Amino acid sequence: MTFRVDTPVLPSTLVAAQDWSPSSWTSKPVLQDVDYPDQAHLNKVLEKIGRLPPMVAPGEIHRLRQQLADVAQGKAFLLQGGDCAELFDYCSQGPIEAKLKVLLQMSLVLVWGARMPVVRIARMAGQYAKPRSKPTEMHEGQEILSYRGDNVNGYDPADRAPDPERLLGAYFHSAATMNYVRSILAEGFADLHHPSNWNLHHVKSSHLRQEYQTIVDRLTDALDFMKTIGADPNAGGAKSASPLSSLSTVDIFTSHEGLLLEYEQALTRKMVDPVNPSQQKYYNVGTHFLWIGDRTRQLNGAHVEYFRGIENPIGVKCGPSMKPDELVALLDILNADKQIGKVTLITRYGADQVDKYLPGHIKAVQESGHVVVWACDPMHGNTKQSVSGVKTRHLIDITRELSQAIRIHKQYNSHLGGVHFELTGDRVTECVGGSMELLDAELLDRYETHCDPRLNYEQALDMAFLIAKYQEKQRGFSGVMSL
Repeated sequence: MTFRVDTPVLPSTLVAAQDWSPSSWTSKPVLQDVDYPDQAHLNKVLEKIGRLPPMVAPGEIHRLRQQLADVAQGKAFLLQGGDCAELFDYCSQGPIEAKLKVLLQMSLVLVWGARMPVVRIARMAGQYAKPRSKPTEMHEGQEILSYRGDNVNGYDPADRAPDPERLLGAYFHSAATMNYVRSILAEGFADLHHPSNWNLHHVKSSHLRQEYQTIVDRLTDALDFMKTIGADPNAGGAKSASPLSSLSTVDIFTSHEGLLLEYEQALTRKMVDPVNPSQQKYYNVGTHFLWIGDRTRQLNGAHVEYFRGIENPIGVKCGPSMKPDELVALLDILNADKQIGKVTLITRYGADQVDKYLPGHIKAVQESGHVVVWACDPMHGNTKQSVSGVKTRHLIDITRELSQAIRIHKQYNSHLGGVHFELTGDRVTECVGGSMELLDAELLDRYETHCDPRLNYEQALDMAFLIAKYQEKQRGFSGVMSL
């Protein structure tokens, strides 16, 4: 692969503390740890993973760092999305293409609405582990281990013993997924989803369908115009710097929660810094972007210790339990030299809690001097129990949290730089509402998640259209509904 370096990232002014190493986290308290019954087997697997080749290159990681620095400064928009918990079975042509399709279509709508580049990060190729509130659960009157994700144990109640071989499986499934993503993007997969081919028949409201169709028509006209004047490189003209200049060559970065630190340590390598070739730094070469969950962000904890030493851009989930001074202390540890866009704060409060907590977090960060990417995760704080007996989320709550986050950032002279969704490209029935007006009674039709409910293809596009309409309004157009 070739790497485009559009704008340089300033080198770090501080070298990671001398007492940091990929294994220094082992001296700290570890939450959400996995108790493997055969430690020798685990060590053998980790040694094997440590010898396997990198899945991503430092140049790709720095390219994402550059793009997130633009997001932090209001020059680009972040779209991060994918499964709550990936399954090994999702490492297949159909599921991979479906997720890429929805992310590409969402990003195109957002590019049109904001008139700025969109940074695409998929929760893909590694999101195999999940934190759990309890290590065990009850099944048919018996206490069994909780399902911790495909890289730990099986979903089948009879397959709950942690198996180190699943870590090796996580590596190979991640590598295969990344390989296929790179291959089809290089072959022009993104160009196959031109807006003229989109189907909006799922939108039940005729008024809303017409609004969506208007956006699609204008997108189509813009792309056709670019081809006509030769601005689209695929049409044979000179390459344009416009964010709409090409659909066939796009960046898709990968991400997952950095939960199992033994696995992350095995994939942490000291490699040449592509920005300063005379230096070597530590990179997690298993993905481009990792985040710390709300359950594992303790200041003196193992996860924060591990994350502070890697060059990858990192995310931190920010919920109601995060105190403003704790947030600043966390940023000081994770990004001591205050590199722009190094940290993405992924806020997740719940629609009824945004007003209470987000203003304090914004003010604390502003006063600290850190320049972060602010992203809204309107999913996790809005999970409810459905009448059908399964977990669900309502699109009206998701939209409400997102719209309040946008309003509050604007009120405090801040900038909401992106969104973080749990979604799938499949037509599952896990969340209620949206333009298809999915009902609670229909949830069991295709309720397939092994963890939390996801937006389906149509609902994910709904969110993109809503955000694009807001962005268009901010650019001064009239007659557009606000979020």
